Amino acid sequence: MTEAALFEAFGGVRGLVETVLPGLLFVAIFTVNKDLHVSAIAALAVSLVLAAVRLVRKDTVKHAFGGVFGVAFGVVFAMMTGNAKDFYLPGMLYTLGLALAYIVTTLAGVPLIGLILGPVFKENLSWRTRNPGRKKAYAKASWAWGLILLGKCAVLFPLYWWADTTQLGWVLIALKIPPFLLAVYLTWVFLVKAPPPIDVFAEMEAAEQAEKERKAAPAKDGGEATAGRHRRES
Repeated sequence: MTEAALFEAFGGVRGLVETVLPGLLFVAIFTVNKDLHVSAIAALAVSLVLAAVRLVRKDTVKHAFGGVFGVAFGVVFAMMTGNAKDFYLPGMLYTLGLALAYIVTTLAGVPLIGLILGPVFKENLSWRTRNPGRKKAYAKASWAWGLILLGKCAVLFPLYWWADTTQLGWVLIALKIPPFLLAVYLTWVFLVKAPPPIDVFAEMEAAEQAEKERKAAPAKDGGEATAGRHRRES
């Protein structure tokens, strides 16, 4: 596993662009004209375009659609309250919830980062019972994600109360990429030192192949015995 491969597992450069661009467009337009409706529509439109490009190219759409739903919730919430700062609130609450999810699942013995990356590395949940070293690495990575996201929330929520919309927006944009890259890097540091993943898909394929060979063996043995009997009788 390389750091680049892990970065791609979390969406790569394109995923970052799809996450950052709608919010960046919102705050940039709002900084210029202070028009909530224009800013919100522009942010939602660009997120829909990014998702449409994914669909046309038949790429994975989870990051793009995640951006669409996030922007849509922000737009609806801001329109309902009439406060442009509320465009950011659903995303901030999601970040807080995600931070708590990383911490709670780790305390429960099922670190969230392992649930996310297990299928990517073809190990599913084998790390829980069969690969303790890897489970420990996933726990460390989940703690890193949880604490980094909590630190981000500790900056953003006070700003939500006393900063204006543009100040909050630019700080939020500035905090989009660096904490994410730090969390991905720490995850790579922990996993690169951990035991390799157990490829459960390869194990299942090998078991199926062995079962087919076991079922075919009696038929083959029976055919050889019949042929031998015919030769003796002749």
